[in-house]
Formats: sequence, structure tokens, C-alpha cells
Amino acid sequence: MENSTEIVSFVLAAYGNVGEVKYLYFIIMLLWYLSICVANTVLIVVIYVDKRLHEPMYILLCNLFVNEISGSTSLYPLMLSQMFSDTHEVTLPWCFLQMCYIYTCASVEFCSLAAMAYDRHVAICYPLHYSVIMNTGRVCIIIMIVWMYSFVNCIFSFSFVIRLRFCGNVIDKVFCDHHLVIKLACSVSVLNQMSDLLFAFVTIVIPFTFISVSYMKILAVCLKMSKENKKKAVSTCTPQIVSLSNMFVGCIFHFVDSRFDQAYVPDKVRIILSVYLLIGQPMVTPFMYGFNLPKIKESCKRFLFNRK
Repeated sequence: MENSTEIVSFVLAAYGNVGEVKYLYFIIMLLWYLSICVANTVLIVVIYVDKRLHEPMYILLCNLFVNEISGSTSLYPLMLSQMFSDTHEVTLPWCFLQMCYIYTCASVEFCSLAAMAYDRHVAICYPLHYSVIMNTGRVCIIIMIVWMYSFVNCIFSFSFVIRLRFCGNVIDKVFCDHHLVIKLACSVSVLNQMSDLLFAFVTIVIPFTFISVSYMKILAVCLKMSKENKKKAVSTCTPQIVSLSNMFVGCIFHFVDSRFDQAYVPDKVRIILSVYLLIGQPMVTPFMYGFNLPKIKESCKRFLFNRK
């Protein structure tokens, strides 16, 4: 054990020494990160330029695309820089910043899905009052509340970590993980140990409860609809269900990897699964919500191929 006063950086041990293959990994990660940024940026620009898309649902989608770029930026630049590092060290301030950045974006993702579920609930259950309840001003307020809620939640949870003194500095992951950082502390209170679970409850359980209630009400209304309207309602809700399912799979991989011994799982597989959420979700979102929706698809064609 090292003296706690000497810990000024953490070592991200999961990178290891990959030799010359690091150039291939670097190119793959860079291209994937650029693809995420381009796909989401195109949709943001299309929604901003096309005034026909200045509706509550598309504004909420635009916020989701912005968050996908933010979430990816919390991981990929550090991963890319670490590929050419011999020590794989990251200073404590940068480690804490990355944790706060990643977990804030995760909270924004779940809360944004909750806001979109509420939007679909109003659109399907109260179609005649939709334009009154979900106007542009109210949507902007909802988005602001989502970001403020996520930021305050993150600051509160990480206030327990920042005050810790550390006796170890090796994190067996490719990014700074809340639970693994706490395990490196010299002494940990019960509240410190529970802080990441508390964060998970506020970030996942509360929005999921809100989403579940919204979809149960939508389901109740859909059962009374005609076959055509039922099909239309299901088609608008399917992307959110797929996205939410993907988020849960990613969260399960993350929490299992942090808390249980994965010695029987190959290192490369374990690393990919631990960052699955930040690999898959930022690319799933633009294709499930953006390029898959008829109005956005038409706007993209006009924007990219037929500007006149």
C-alpha cells in the first residue's frame, strides 16, 4: 500500500500493453467516435434548419442527440490519448471530472427518455390538448430541468468521493469508475459505499418508474384504439423501448463488471462490455430516432441531396 498523501494519479490498468496493435485500436476508436459525432450532428443541424421539425418531440430528440455527443466525448478522447501512453496514468482531478461527466450524461439520457415518454403519453392519451400541454416553451423548461436534475444529482453523489483519501491507485478499467475509485480509499464509510447505489437509484429507478407509468397509460389507451391508430402509436413508441432496453443492458454490464470478479471472461470481452453503453447507445440513438423517422428522413434527404 502506498501512503495516501502520495496518490496524485490513478493508473488505468485495463489498457495493458497491446504493442503495435494499439495503432489499429486507435484508428477504429477514432473512426467510431467521429461517426457518432457526424451522425448526431447531422440530425441536430437538420432539426435546427428545418422549421417543420420545430415541434416538441423533435426538440426533445435534438437534446438527446446533443447528449450522445457529450457522453461519447466523456470517454473517447481519454481512451485515444491513453493508447499511446506507457503509464496509462490520469490525474485525480481529470479522473473525477471524467466520472462526473460520464455519470451526468447517463442521468441526462434516462431523464430525457422519461421526458420523451411523457411527450408520447400526452400525444396519444390527450391528442386534442397536446399543443397546449407540450408547447415549445414548456419543452425547453423540461430540458433545462433534466440537465439541472442530472448535474445536481452528480455533484451530490461525487461530493462523497472527492473528500476521500486514497491508499491505492490502480483501476482495472479503461475509464475512471465510481465504485472502483471508492474501493481504493484508505477508509470508507457506509454512506460512501452506498453513494453510487444512491446515484443509480436517482438516475435509473426514478426515471424508469416515470417511464413505466407513462407507457402503462399509453397501453391502456391503445387497447381501445382502432387497429390503424394502434399501429401508429406502437411505431412511435418502439424506438424508445429499444433505446431504454439497450440502456439497461449497458448498465447491467457496467455494474456487474465493477462489482464481481470477471476472471473467467476474456479481458478484451470484459473491456468492451464495460464500455458497451458508450459504444452502442450513441450510435443506436440517431438511427432509431433520427434516420428511422419519416419526417426526419425526408428532411435529411432535402438537406443533404436536394438543398434547392
